[in-house]
Amino acid sequence: MVGWILPTTRPASFKYFETSPEITRLAVILYIRFPLSPHNVEDLLHERGIVVSHETVRYWWNRFGPMFASEIRRKRVQQLHAFSKWKWHVDEVFVKVNGKRHYLWQAVDQECEVLEAVVTKRRNKQAALKFLKKLMKRHGCAEKIVTDRFASYKAALREIGALEKQRTGRWLNNRVENSHLPFRRRERAMQRFRRMRSLQKFVSVYSSVYSHFNQERSLTSRDTFKLTRTAVLAEWRELGAP
Repeated sequence: MVGWILPTTRPASFKYFETSPEITRLAVILYIRFPLSPHNVEDLLHERGIVVSHETVRYWWNRFGPMFASEIRRKRVQQLHAFSKWKWHVDEVFVKVNGKRHYLWQAVDQECEVLEAVVTKRRNKQAALKFLKKLMKRHGCAEKIVTDRFASYKAALREIGALEKQRTGRWLNNRVENSHLPFRRRERAMQRFRRMRSLQKFVSVYSSVYSHFNQERSLTSRDTFKLTRTAVLAEWRELGAP
C-alpha cells in the first residue's frame, strides 16, 4: 500500500501537501481516466486503506489535473511534432452546459492522438477560425485537414490560406467522430456540465490524459501492448517530479 508521509525531497508542486504524490496521482488518474465521480474515487481509495473525502478528490483534480495535462502535452508535442502533421481530422459535437447548447471542437491526428479541444458558444466561421488558429499555433499546419462539409470550415481555412489542404468526403472523418465516444461516456457519468469554463478545463485535461493512455490495444500484439502500457504508466508516475 502507498505510504502516507512524503519523502524528504518533495517535488515543488507537492511542497505544501501532507499526502504523498503517489496517492494524489492515483486519485487524479482514477477520476480523469475512468467514468467515476469523486464519491466513487473516495470509495476505491478507502478499499485500499486510503481515507480521503470526495471534496479532497475534487480539489486534487482541480489543482493537479491541469498541471499534469500541461506536462503531458509538452512532452508529446515534442515527440510527435513531425509525425502528427501528416493528417488531421477535425470535427465538432454539441454539448449541453447548464441546459444551453455549446460546441466542442476537436482535432485528432491519423493515430487518434487528440491534438486540441476547444469549447465555443456558437458553431460558425469565427468559432472554426478560433479553433484552427489555436491548433496551428501549437502544432504547425498539417499536410491534409479532413473535415465534414460544414461551410464554416471552408471559410475559415480560406481565410488562413490553407484551403488546398482540406479534404472532405463520406466516411473520411470517422476517426475523429469515434474519438468523441469516450468523452460522451464521461459526460454521462458527470451528469452534464454547469459552466462553460469548467467544461473547457475538463476537456483539455481529459483529452491529454486519454491520449496518453490510449494504446490502441487491438492493433498490437499482447506483449507489445504490455510493454507500452508499463512505459506509459511509468511516465505518469514521473509527472510533477523535480
